[in-house]
Amino acid sequence: MTEKRQQEFRRAVDIALIHYPVINKGGETIGSAVTNLDLHDIARAAITFGVDNYYVVTPYPDQHSLIQEILEHWQTGHGATYNPARKAALERIKISASLETTLAMVTEQRGRKPLLLTTSARLQENSLSYREARHRIEDGEPVLLLFGTGHGLAPEINEIADYSLLPIESITGYNHLSVRSAVSIILDRLLGVRQEE
Repeated sequence: MTEKRQQEFRRAVDIALIHYPVINKGGETIGSAVTNLDLHDIARAAITFGVDNYYVVTPYPDQHSLIQEILEHWQTGHGATYNPARKAALERIKISASLETTLAMVTEQRGRKPLLLTTSARLQENSLSYREARHRIEDGEPVLLLFGTGHGLAPEINEIADYSLLPIESITGYNHLSVRSAVSIILDRLLGVRQEE
């Protein structure tokens, strides 16, 4: 793809992987642990689809240290020369202590508050179609997409969101995608090159 074509697809979209507050299998609010796979695979999806920033949101200092250690290995350590493509992907990762902090950072960068979109395996009341979300992105509206770990975002996050994207439908009834898979599918629906284009 030429540089001009890449610019046509550049949108004001950021993503955030929320580790707190999320829910467990019993519906209780918890904080989940950061995983190495989520850092790498979601960063790779982010760079593939032109997402500017991938915020990893956790309030726990030990998790911040773990993320920083992983990033340093791939950005300035042996990993930087061993796999430059991975280095480029991981450069999109930003560490944030809370959703409020993340929103403030995105608002400052974009010059206005972004459209806050949650994702869920369950249908939410304030649902938005992928077509409508894509149109709003193409119109230049800044968007912050929220993905939950554990068993999904806590209710208080869904309550402050502008909309929730429709769930990814299953033809088998199985409804347990990893967050990494869900991110890739959703980014392709919103930012991917359509065949008719």
